[in-house]
Amino acid sequence: METLSPCDSFSSFDKGKLLKLSEIYKNDFKDSDRAQLNGQLDIYYHSLLNDERFFNLKGIEDLSCLLVETGKHFSFPVVYKLLKLILVLPVATATVERCFSTMKFLKTDLRNRIGDDFMNGALICSVKKEALENVTTENIITRFRKMKERRGEL
Repeated sequence: METLSPCDSFSSFDKGKLLKLSEIYKNDFKDSDRAQLNGQLDIYYHSLLNDERFFNLKGIEDLSCLLVETGKHFSFPVVYKLLKLILVLPVATATVERCFSTMKFLKTDLRNRIGDDFMNGALICSVKKEALENVTTENIITRFRKMKERRGEL
């Protein structure tokens, strides 16, 4: 992430690492994108290094905002795509780790034979607690009744 950071006049800029990151995410960057990225990174680096508006930025968040404000994200679309990927990665990684942590909590030795459907339902209820806070028990019972006829009364 620090290779795109504008701190200290892009002192940690490393084109090789950025190209390698684009190779890791092959679904997001086609071969033509990676070829364009190679050329765009050189022009991007020299363009921003000589632009006074990019001198006092504190991080890549400020960089992405200023790229949009100045319209340079249109000039360097593949670099901007890489920047968006870099901004999303920490959140995506944390979300996946949170889900796996919850799964370890739910699937213990006592519940080792949980089926996939039950596991998915339990994970959704556990991970998305905020969304379920507004759901009342009456709504759940009403929806369950409408699914099919039951022998007994709920």
